[in-house]
Amino acid sequence: MLFSLWLEYLLLQVYSLNMAFTYCAVNRQRKIEQKSLSMMKRREFALIKNIIFDVGDVLLGYQWKKVLMEYGLPEIEALKIGGLMFDHPLWNELDLGRMSTEEIIVEYLKDYPEEAEHIAWLLRHSDKLPVPRPLVWEQVDRLKDKGYKLYVLSNYSEELFTIHTKSVPFLKQMDGIVVSYQVQMTKPDDRIFKYLLEKYDLRAEECVFFDDKEANTATANELGIKAITIVSEEHLIQTLQRNLNEL
Repeated sequence: MLFSLWLEYLLLQVYSLNMAFTYCAVNRQRKIEQKSLSMMKRREFALIKNIIFDVGDVLLGYQWKKVLMEYGLPEIEALKIGGLMFDHPLWNELDLGRMSTEEIIVEYLKDYPEEAEHIAWLLRHSDKLPVPRPLVWEQVDRLKDKGYKLYVLSNYSEELFTIHTKSVPFLKQMDGIVVSYQVQMTKPDDRIFKYLLEKYDLRAEECVFFDDKEANTATANELGIKAITIVSEEHLIQTLQRNLNEL
């Protein structure tokens, strides 16, 4: 009986030691893999010479919901108006430069007669939409000081782009700008990315692209451009700070 208990105890100790060794080995392997991945990321960023930014919700914030609520709409109605506007093919037509703001308002009226008044008001008060992001702009300045070439690739109508960027400092830091209305192409169409690369003689593998839309970053990645989907101002700042230290 005592021998049996002793043997059971001994086997338990051996099992515990094996588990401990296995955990250490797995943990060590994970650390090696993480270190390797970190080194790979640093090597990837070491190749980067060109940084491409979207404007809306990247270099500038947008407060369309807040503006609509201050206009007098409840939150649920403001969200509805935003969805109707931005998810409609008409918005892409505006970005393509094929129609003016007033022409777009007329077309929205046809599809959404009950909401057209609110849509028209927002479009005619678009100067209220952009929100400055000075902390992001500081990071842009740092990138420029480090010698990176900086570019803008954004979907915008001429009128709204002019209004939203008339007093921002970051455009002066850019080595090139491609806006959808200029070329009658919009993201995520791969042609506008190729146009940017060809216009400024850029190599895809030497570029990193920041955008708030997954469809846009997916296209960039397919073309060999390292792309990061930005979910907030803080996310962009942290990403730039972290990668600035690695670059």
